[in-house]
Amino acid sequence: FEKNEGIIILAATNRRDYLDSALLRPGRFDSEIHISPPDLRGRTEIFELYLSKVTYDRNIDMEYLAKGTTGFTGADIENMVNQAALYAAQIDAPAVNMKHLEHARDKVLMGPAKKSKIPDHETNNITAYHEAGHTIVRYFNHDADPLHKVTIVPRGQALGFTAHIPSKEMYNRTRSQLLAEMDVMMGGRAAEEQIFGMDKITTGAASDFNQATKLATNMVILSFVTFLFIQAQIICFSKIIS
Repeated sequence: FEKNEGIIILAATNRRDYLDSALLRPGRFDSEIHISPPDLRGRTEIFELYLSKVTYDRNIDMEYLAKGTTGFTGADIENMVNQAALYAAQIDAPAVNMKHLEHARDKVLMGPAKKSKIPDHETNNITAYHEAGHTIVRYFNHDADPLHKVTIVPRGQALGFTAHIPSKEMYNRTRSQLLAEMDVMMGGRAAEEQIFGMDKITTGAASDFNQATKLATNMVILSFVTFLFIQAQIICFSKIIS
């Protein structure tokens, strides 16, 4: 093994669960380092780094941008800034500003706007009421994340969307916050029912149903696990004092 002395072997993967356990035995890959996406402070500094490479409006709020890009990696932020710079150049803007960055963020998250494929008036009308339902519930429910913007300009597979930005970096969620998000998810379907009646409800709420169902399922599972944990603690405590 003298020929290999001083050699360090590194490997990276996004799917650790796919790795053969034999690969992780001692003497092979001994150490594991989990690298998460950057936190709020990290994203703020990354925005500062990449915006410093272009001409930008000094009034841009870096922290606000960071709050609206939870889960973004450094590469995602670089792409967003590049997209914003391209958009600014296309419209002959003297500098990249918040409007250009918002445009780029929507493009990265939802895909390019399909303004050439605007639906007919009836579809637009239904979409507007649907998104208004999400918007109203989010606006008046104080346990939901603050409303950011709403649009019925088609992007990707969506005919419209309602965006939100957390007021701070969220590391966990309370039960009331999760229920509030489920309320928001079902707001679009509720609006369609109120305006058009039960027989005129569209399939536009299908993804909302799926998201709400997954969230509700996870809440039930976590509640059950918590219940079992508490029960186990009670049993252990009872044995100690008996």
